[in-house]
Amino acid sequence: MAVMALRRRPWQHVLGNFSGCVMHARFHSSKVDLRKLRPMILKRIESRAKDYPVRGMVPVAQEVLKARAVLFQGVSALLRVFPVMACKFCPEVHISGKGHLIQTCCGYKRRAKNRVHEWISGGLNDILVPVETFHLQGMFQDVIKHDQRFDFDRVPAVLELCWQAGVDPYDEKKYSSGWNLENVSAGSEGAESLSPHELRLIANTTLRAWETLRTGVQKLLLVYPAKVCKYCSEVHVGPSGHKARLCGVFKYESWRGAHFWKKAEVDDLVPPKIIWRRRPQDPLVLVDEHRDFYGHAPAVVDLCTQAGVIAPIQYHCMMKVQGLSEPAQVKV
Repeated sequence: MAVMALRRRPWQHVLGNFSGCVMHARFHSSKVDLRKLRPMILKRIESRAKDYPVRGMVPVAQEVLKARAVLFQGVSALLRVFPVMACKFCPEVHISGKGHLIQTCCGYKRRAKNRVHEWISGGLNDILVPVETFHLQGMFQDVIKHDQRFDFDRVPAVLELCWQAGVDPYDEKKYSSGWNLENVSAGSEGAESLSPHELRLIANTTLRAWETLRTGVQKLLLVYPAKVCKYCSEVHVGPSGHKARLCGVFKYESWRGAHFWKKAEVDDLVPPKIIWRRRPQDPLVLVDEHRDFYGHAPAVVDLCTQAGVIAPIQYHCMMKVQGLSEPAQVKV
């Protein structure tokens, strides 16, 4: 027993010192005066703001704005030839003269779920989903409160990100093309004047702009913080989210609740809008029975491939390029 006691004494000594350090740390932490630390924290925030915008990211922001302008212009031109159909009751989109028959409609209010879509003519906003955010005067300004939500303008999130990166997105000399194309609809005049070769060139340029835009936004998000709500699509470009109670996750409340913020990714600022894609081996109208055999693709990629452009290899798995269109029949 004496030997066992001697063996335990070093461990007991270490644990005793550890508990003493913890109690000592708690004793000192309880004496911290937060009122004295507040000026130091505010001064550090002000000094941090001097490091922004980062000069090395200015060319990236300029490239993003140019790619966005080319993307809007290219998609608008392609929609004059390739019609897009949008569901009347859900965000589903299909690039074809006729909508598919796949029963994936999420319904509207009390409508039944998983039913056939009701298709109407779509437009540019169905392909390039608009994502807006509050425009800040400075990245490290005070947090927007609920009663201040009407004091700030709402701008596209990509433009706000580039604005905070040190670039004026409304410089008409550099980024004039593409800003006012949101209302351009399919079926505009002059569609017959585009040859297949011209359509292929437009689609190739549009697809490159799409990839450049997403790559540039991803680089900017490594330097400039952005937040997205965990339960809705609200985006805030800045180090902390706003306090406007606009989230509708709490249905039992008499007003909308506050957002639950997390780090934003590229898909939050530039939604890919994944849609069903019709391949050459598929029927003219996609049916619900063989939905497991059909492929998907981002709406922009599907639009460009219909103009004759080969999709980048990273999308081939999603698109099921070489997959079957229906179950293989077993010969007896």
